[in-house]
Amino acid sequence: MAKQIHAAHILVKSEKKAKEVLERIKKGESFAEMARKYSDCPSAKNKGDLGWFGKGKMVPEFERAAFDGEKGKVVGPVKTDFGYHLIKILDKK
Repeated sequence: MAKQIHAAHILVKSEKKAKEVLERIKKGESFAEMARKYSDCPSAKNKGDLGWFGKGKMVPEFERAAFDGEKGKVVGPVKTDFGYHLIKILDKK
C-alpha cells in the first residue's frame, strides 16, 4: 500500500458544482485549469497541487479517497467539513 500520495484537488461549496466541474474534466478540460478557476482552496494558485502527504495529514474522508484512488484518476466528489473535493491522484509511493 502507498505510504505517500501526491495529489491535486478542487474544493467547491456544493455537490452540484463539484459534479459540473467533474463533467467538464471528463470531457477533456484540464484539471489544473479547472482548479485554478473554481477551487476555493488556496492551492488553486498552484493548480490544486497539494504536494506529497502521508497518512494523518488530511481529514479522514479526503485521505481515504486519496489513498484508495488510482494513480492518474480523478476521485470524487468527496464531502468533508470544508466542502466537496475532486481529487486527482498524481502519484503514489
